[in-house]
Amino acid sequence: MSRKPELRGRAARLARLLPAGRARAARTPFVLLVVLLLGGGLIGLLVLNSALSEGAFELDDLKRDTKNLTDEEQALQRDIDAHSAPDALQRRARDLGMVPGGDPAFLAPDGSIKGVPGPAASGAPRVPAPEAMATATVPLPSAAASVPTGAPAPTPAPSTNPGR
Repeated sequence: MSRKPELRGRAARLARLLPAGRARAARTPFVLLVVLLLGGGLIGLLVLNSALSEGAFELDDLKRDTKNLTDEEQALQRDIDAHSAPDALQRRARDLGMVPGGDPAFLAPDGSIKGVPGPAASGAPRVPAPEAMATATVPLPSAAASVPTGAPAPTPAPSTNPGR
């Protein structure tokens, strides 16, 4: 039988201040709580680090896509600028059979004609297909009803087709 030796004096007074049997029982749940909190914190940090890494890879992909799309946009803008240049427009118009227009004439608000209309420059104009002529013919509104005061009225172009 193992009995604890009796303490005397100062040791007995200190022994009365300390709990006798519950010291180990109270310490075990605290240690488990601390271990669980540390483990949970480490797992949380691992998940957070993984999410940040995934976001960084996605950001890198988006930056690469943005750079590629910017390069493509610049290439398309260069193509538009090349096709919009005056010499390119003139060349394409000539390929379509268009010729430079003659001197323009303007209709004043009072109905008088300003300027002397002239024929288009030399060159055989290309006659459009009948389907194109049917869709291109639009009746013009009266000059007095559609022209605001002070603005020149649009005049129909002189017909270059002798059949009309």
